[in-house]
Order: sequence, then C-alpha cells, then structure tokens
Amino acid sequence: MTGTGVGTASPAVPAVRVPRRRGTELALLVVAVLLCVYGYCAVGLAKNGTVPPGAAGYGAGLGVLALLAHLAVRFRAPYADPLLLPIAVLLNGLGLVLIYRLDLQTPHDEAAPAQLVWSTVGVALFIAAVLVLRDHRVLQRYAYLSVVTALVLMIVPIFFPAVNGARIWIRFGGLSIQPGEFAKVLLAVFFASYLAANRNALACTGRTLWRFRRLQLPTGRVLGPIVTIWLLSVGVLVLERDLGTSLLFFGLFVILLYVATGRIGWIAVGLLLAALGAFAVGSLEPHVHSRVQDWLHPFASIDAGEGPNQLAQSLFAFAAGGMLGTGLGLGHSILIGFAAKSDFILATAGEELGLAGLCAIFLLYALLVERGYRAGLALRDPFGRLLAIGLASIIALQVFVIAGGVMGLIPLTGMAMPFLAQGGSSVVTNWIIVALLIRLSDSARAQFAGEDPR
Repeated sequence: MTGTGVGTASPAVPAVRVPRRRGTELALLVVAVLLCVYGYCAVGLAKNGTVPPGAAGYGAGLGVLALLAHLAVRFRAPYADPLLLPIAVLLNGLGLVLIYRLDLQTPHDEAAPAQLVWSTVGVALFIAAVLVLRDHRVLQRYAYLSVVTALVLMIVPIFFPAVNGARIWIRFGGLSIQPGEFAKVLLAVFFASYLAANRNALACTGRTLWRFRRLQLPTGRVLGPIVTIWLLSVGVLVLERDLGTSLLFFGLFVILLYVATGRIGWIAVGLLLAALGAFAVGSLEPHVHSRVQDWLHPFASIDAGEGPNQLAQSLFAFAAGGMLGTGLGLGHSILIGFAAKSDFILATAGEELGLAGLCAIFLLYALLVERGYRAGLALRDPFGRLLAIGLASIIALQVFVIAGGVMGLIPLTGMAMPFLAQGGSSVVTNWIIVALLIRLSDSARAQFAGEDPR
C-alpha cells in the first residue's frame, strides 16, 4: 500500500449531478419502522396471544423519531448516504423489541421504557448534531480539548464502586452513566487530528533498526504519543478491569495509524503490543483472569456440578435457535441471568431469530460500517477521511468484541452491542456516531456536486 495513505493528493473532480436520494431514505425508514412494529406485535402474540396494547404507541413514537431525524437530514445534509439512518432506526427498534421481550419475563426489572427514553435522547442529539455541525473540519480545532475530556471521562469511574467486577460506571441514585462510551468518540476526533497532522513523519521518517532495513521506526517525538496510547489502554484495563474498552481504544488507534501511513508493519506492532498487554493483565488481574478462564473452559461449572454459567447458557441459546430460530418470544435466553438484556442480548436474537436472523443483523452492521468507510474514502481532506474510518471502526470493533465474547471466540467483555443492548450511554453515543457519519457522507458527496459543505 505504499503511496496510498491518507496524505495522497486527490485530483480535482469536476462537478457532476449527484442524486440526493432522500426519497429512498424515507421509504427505507418506513420499512424499518414497520419491521420493528411487526416484531413488537409478534412478541405479544407469542407470549400473551394478543397484540400488545402499546403497539400503536410504540409504532407512532418510533415513526415520529425517524421522521424528525429524516427531516433534519433532508434539510441540512441533503447529500448524505441514504442507508445510514434507516439502518440505525432498524437496529434501535429491534433492540427495543428484544428488551421488551425479555421484560415480559422480568416484570420487576423492566428496561424497555428507560431504553425508549434514552433512544429519544439519542435521536434528539442526532438531530442537534446534524443541524449545528455544518462542517466536520471544525472538530479538528478541538483535538486536544477532546483528548483531555476523554481522559477525564475514563478516569472518573475509577473512584466509584465496581459493578459486576468492572469500574466503568458512574452512579447517582437511580441514574447510571458509562463515560467510556462518550470518550471513544472524543478519542476518535483526537486520533484523526493527530495522525492527519503527523502522517508524513510516521510514514517517511525515523531510524532503521540494525539488520532490519525495511523496519523503520519514527523519531521519539512522533513515537511518544503512540507508546502513551498503548500505556493508556493497558492502564484502563488494569484500573477499570475492562478488557473490551482497552481493546477498543488501542484497536481504533492501530487502524487509524495504518490508514494514515499505509504501512502494514504498524498493524503487526499494534497486535504485538496488544497481545503483550492483554497477556500480562489477564495473568495478573483476578477479574480479567476469571474471564479468560471462563472462556477457556465454558462448561467447567457444569462439570463441577454448579450448573451452567452465563457463557454456557449463551452457547446453549445459540444452539437452540438453529437455522430459523424458535420465534420471537418463544426462547429461554432469560436463563442467562442479569446480563441477558445487555451483554448477552445477542444470544436472544440468535435463539429466537436463528442463524438466518443473526446473519441479517450482522449484515446490517457490516453495511453500516461499509458506508462509513465509503464516505471516508471519498473525502479529500485527511482529517475527515480518518474520522469517518475511525467512527466506522468503532462500530466494527464493538460488534466483533461483543459477538466474539458471547459466542465463545474471545474472552467476555462488559461492552454493549450497538443499538441492540440495554444501555443509555451506549445508544446515545451510537446515535452521535451516526450523526457524524451522516455529516461526513454529506460532505463527501457534496464535493462531487461542486458544493461547499459550509
């Protein structure tokens, strides 16, 4: 990939007629809302034999939120990708259906109403971001403010009590916030800004190691922030006992570093550093070590006569789903326990929608990530290109880490599946990510139409 990094100048492109496709977006939103309402009704029919009394209100509420978001995009980002918003609405609506389905078996612990409120807040922030942020390049001015704010958000939970073994929450009475969810967006802004400014130094300068002429390390001034980010990710893992956040932060930086320089060696170095840090902490930190042991021996508790643990129950749920699933409302994934609505909600989807439904969900995520990458590749400015790829990579990394954990491919983490899982901080942050991708895709397509995004 030599010469294909972010810094490569793009030739001038003459203005062409670019279709806006807002009608396509509206039609897809209608389909997304109808699918979610159908799922809501299917759950009620399966559990109670009748259509839920709140089906009309649920459909109307979701439809109004989708329409308001569409109007904001239509008037402020007319060239935006028409698939981003419908995919977000469909995933968010499906998540509400799954949480409502699990609520029916835990009447003392209902989460769907709160999730609907947080989804409304997320859509409101989505609309505000689309209306206020007219040019994504404005964010580059606040790169260092972003990283300082992100560090504060990551440090604050350390002073609060651990929840399920991890210190990633801030609790005030009945309100809980996960600051790391917001920190990942701020870090994406900082990484994109720093790498856009230093991409040439990272790619072309440095010292050649003895006997390894093709391996060239940057100078200490440029390499320093990279080592700092690695130490920060390990520090988060040690202090907060959160494997998922550590992998996400470091993985995001390595991806953007590779995109900025076009040097595949950075991926090898990043994977090596991540593996060393994870091995050291996984061996020494008791909470992370127990997660690793559960991953290596998911059925050990059954062999010991203690019954299946959460991971084993999750694997049983996937197996019970088969190809087409048991049907919405007809599974038993509630047996997973307290994390059924958050960490393990994907197991409910796998059991009740089957392999076919699970593949459809993964395809929606893949399409969302692909459209983010497409916008990044189309942008001419290095900062916008890196930011779009970084935001899309956040979603990709989250899906990989969470799906891999609940399927037994990697150790479990405490992260939330984007849009699907219970978690107010997560759903709000994901709506902000989609808003930024909308703005970036609008700028990417507007430049081919000869319009200034400002």
